[in-house]
Amino acid sequence: MLFVVVPIVDVCVGDRCDNPSDAEVERLSRDRYYRWCTYLYLPVNLAGLIVACYLWTQPALSLMDKVGLAITVGITGGIGINVAHELGHRIERLERWLSKVALAQPCYGHFCVEHSRGHHVHVATPEDAVSARFGESYWFFLPRSSVGGLLFALKAEHARLRRSGRCWLGIHNELIRAWSLSLVLHGVLMTAFGWRIAPYLLLQAIIGVSLLEAINYIEHYGLLRQRLPTGRYERCSPKHAWNSDRLITNLGLFHLQRHSDHHAHPSRRYQLLRSMDEAPQLPAGYASMVLLALVPRLWRRVMDPCVLAHYDGDISRTNLVPALRKRYGHAPLTLGTV
Repeated sequence: MLFVVVPIVDVCVGDRCDNPSDAEVERLSRDRYYRWCTYLYLPVNLAGLIVACYLWTQPALSLMDKVGLAITVGITGGIGINVAHELGHRIERLERWLSKVALAQPCYGHFCVEHSRGHHVHVATPEDAVSARFGESYWFFLPRSSVGGLLFALKAEHARLRRSGRCWLGIHNELIRAWSLSLVLHGVLMTAFGWRIAPYLLLQAIIGVSLLEAINYIEHYGLLRQRLPTGRYERCSPKHAWNSDRLITNLGLFHLQRHSDHHAHPSRRYQLLRSMDEAPQLPAGYASMVLLALVPRLWRRVMDPCVLAHYDGDISRTNLVPALRKRYGHAPLTLGTV
C-alpha cells in the first residue's frame, strides 16, 4: 500500500512549496503538537511489533503470511528510523534517548553516531559511505553504506572515548547503550513468544534497514561538493541534496524530503523545514523513487540525466563511482554520453 497508494495520491495531490513566514516560525517552533507526532509513533510502532510477534506464533498463519507480516513490520520500523533521525538531532536529552529507543527494533543503534558525526560532516563527498555515487546501483550501495556506516561509528566512538579517557566497555559508550536497548527488546520478545519468532524479527530488521538505506541512496545520488584550492571541500549547500515537495510523502516522512534545509540547519525541527528554489528536485516523491531505486536500469535512465543536467552535462563534477572516474573523470560530457 505504501508504495502503490502513496505515489498515486502524491501525483493527484501534487506539490506544496510554500514556506512558513517569520511569524509562523515562532508559533510552530513552540507548538508541541509536532513533537507529540514523533513521540506517539514509538508506542504505536511497538504495539504493532508485539501484535506481530503474537501472530507469528499462530499456526493459522501460513509461512507466506508470516513473511508478509514481517515485511510490513519492517517497513513501519524503517519509518521509525526516520523518527529516530528527527529526534536524534534535538538537544533535549529525552528526545535523544527516544531516538535510541526507535532504533532498537531494527537493531541499528550505531545510526545515532554515524549520522551526526559522519554523514553530516562528509555528505556529498567520496569520504561519506552514505552518499550514493553516480553510476552506483542501490544493490551495491546497500552493503557499502550499511557496513561503512557501522565501521565509521565504531571508529568515531572509539576516538571520542579515548579523548575523554574513558573505557570502550562502559556506560559512556553510546553504541553499547543503543545496542543494549535492541538486546533487551528482542530478548524480552523472544522470552515472551519463543525462539520461533527469531527469523521474523531478523527479517523485519533487514527490511527496515534496507528502507533506510534506499532513502539514503536517493537523498544525495551523484551529488558532489567540489574541492577548493585549499584541498578542502566546499561547504554543504542546498545544491548537494535531492528534494521533493510532494505533499503526501512529506507529511508521512516528517518533511524529510526538504533535505537541503535539513543539512543547512540540522537542529531545525521538521515542521520548520523550507523548500529551496536552488535545491535540485526529484522527479517524484520518495515513495515512488524507492521503487525506482530497486531496478537499477530504470533508476539510471531516470536519474542520470537529472544529475548531469544539474552539472550542465559535466560528469567530472559528479560523485562518480571509481570505475567511471577513471574513464570519464576529466571530460565534460553531454547528457547522452553515459
